[in-house]
Amino acid sequence: MNTLLHTLAVGVGATAIMDLWAVARRSFFGIALPNYRLVGRWIGHMRFGRFRHEAIAASEPICGEGALGWSMHYLIGIAFATLLIGLCGVEWLRQPTLVPALMVGIGTVLAPFLLMQPGMGAGIAASRTPRPGAARVQSLINHGVFGLGLYIAAWLVRLLI
Repeated sequence: MNTLLHTLAVGVGATAIMDLWAVARRSFFGIALPNYRLVGRWIGHMRFGRFRHEAIAASEPICGEGALGWSMHYLIGIAFATLLIGLCGVEWLRQPTLVPALMVGIGTVLAPFLLMQPGMGAGIAASRTPRPGAARVQSLINHGVFGLGLYIAAWLVRLLI
């Protein structure tokens, strides 16, 4: 049970660090915040058997899509933390190291590149967006920050619990 709580805390903490990074990017660089409402719309349409959209913003809104999108954002962060612990073992929670956390964090960029972006109409690795290169770099940075967040959250959990 202790491992489960630690893993949940690391996943939530790392996701929160990524969200704080998004707020800092907006404040300092004017980069728009991620719109998790549209992620909720995409996931909400799945219950109707629709997994791909030409442009998710033009698709029919789903009741509660904002809450669904934010909930899934954090659940996915917890799932990726679970992946890290699964790959490195519970011992990583006792003595977190940066490299595995960064590798998993950066590796998680495959999920939006290969699943979410194509499903929402942005193409593989944002290929259908106005500036695919910039979108890819931002995704890699964000997921690198998530990896750093995994490491920081694990150390904070270790110190606090």
